[in-house]
Amino acid sequence: MLDTIQFITTQYAAYAWGPWLLVLLLGGGFYFLVRSKFAPFFYLRHGIDLIRGKYDNPNDPGHISHFSALTAGMAGTIGMGNIAGVALAIQIGGPGAIFWMWMTAILGIATKFFTCSLAVMYRGYDDKGELQGGPMYVIREALPKRWHFLASLFAVVGLVGCLPALQSNQLIQIFRDLVMIEQGFLSPSEDPLVFNLISGTILAGITGAVIFGGLNRIAGTARVLVPLMTGLYLVTVMFALLLNISAIPGALSLIVSDAFTGEAAAGGSVLAVILYGVQRGAYSNEAGMGTESLVHGAAKTNEPIREGLVAMLGPIIDTLVVCTATALMILIAGTWQSDASQGVTLTANAFSTLLGPAGTVVVFVCVLCFATTTMFTYSFYGSQCASFVFGSKHVNTYRMVFVVSIVLIAIISIESAVSLIDGSFALMAIPTMVSAIWLAPKVLHAAKIYFAKLDADDDTPDPQTEISEQPA
Repeated sequence: MLDTIQFITTQYAAYAWGPWLLVLLLGGGFYFLVRSKFAPFFYLRHGIDLIRGKYDNPNDPGHISHFSALTAGMAGTIGMGNIAGVALAIQIGGPGAIFWMWMTAILGIATKFFTCSLAVMYRGYDDKGELQGGPMYVIREALPKRWHFLASLFAVVGLVGCLPALQSNQLIQIFRDLVMIEQGFLSPSEDPLVFNLISGTILAGITGAVIFGGLNRIAGTARVLVPLMTGLYLVTVMFALLLNISAIPGALSLIVSDAFTGEAAAGGSVLAVILYGVQRGAYSNEAGMGTESLVHGAAKTNEPIREGLVAMLGPIIDTLVVCTATALMILIAGTWQSDASQGVTLTANAFSTLLGPAGTVVVFVCVLCFATTTMFTYSFYGSQCASFVFGSKHVNTYRMVFVVSIVLIAIISIESAVSLIDGSFALMAIPTMVSAIWLAPKVLHAAKIYFAKLDADDDTPDPQTEISEQPA
């Protein structure tokens, strides 16, 4: 049965991902960079001022602050994609996959600026009359009616793509491998099915206690845990890298050289390296997938460009900083060549190699917090999709399905979990990127007005951007 599930999910991901999707994601990101002439990159400092609350207005439409939107969005990205995902990227795609994760992140910065600006610019109302954001509302409010099927496509696929597949699977794996087996409570040869079911049930109960409280409870949890755990993780990594500073140039050189040879990739080709690097990069920062727009669209602001600038900070932190830190740890430790462990356990073993038991403890604590906060955020993403497809009265039903899925996903293989999400994210990228490319001129027009007023030392740019007068 489990082998059948793995075969189906693997085929699903293989058909959904392909060279055409690389063109859409990388080509789309490059298009955003060129069309914007890199202008948003010069306002990153302003983005930091925004998350510090300098321009917050409690009377603006929306539900959460800029800072809460960023931390809630990053709760969905900093976690398994940065810890387990990096290990998988190196194991399957080789060290060169990290280079393509970097490229995806750089293009993703521009992509997030456009998609998240649009999420605020074209917010819509759900069946309860509440203001919502996300790709499906952007498509419904801004694109011709004949293209509205893309909104339904995003929401339907999002019901699956936002399930906590990798989080549930890998959190239970690290608990089993690093706690139960290491302490002698379980035998390495023992069938993990019963343990996974029990652990999944407990994890489902904890998750349910938070997600039924809605966005405000999720955002409140994320704004505390995400900065704290990110800081702990990075401080630990920096300490380990300082102890092994002479090995850093070699690790970076290996990443760059392997990116163009593919010698270490499972497929043995440069295309395999690029494809897997982009897959893991997309999962790491979610740029172009549309999920990040769901939470950034809930920000309390009347100025779309502000939220685009805030969202840009995400790929910088989660992929360029956290993913690179994880990759250097694994490459310097050398465990990727000698260790048969998969995913998060491989990362934990790298930390243990460089820092001893203390490193294992840090990884376990961070994974515990990152995985749970990611599941909380993903439940919001899925709930938004369920509300759009079935109506808001069925959101709690979806949340029940979400909680039950934690138990079911805990018993499948990591390959099945990763393939399920990869395939769904690929399909979610289609409506997100198509609508963003279509509406890019709207964002550019709004950005031109906003940046001009900002450069004129007007600290309070007109929030009522002239959307109706923007060129198509």
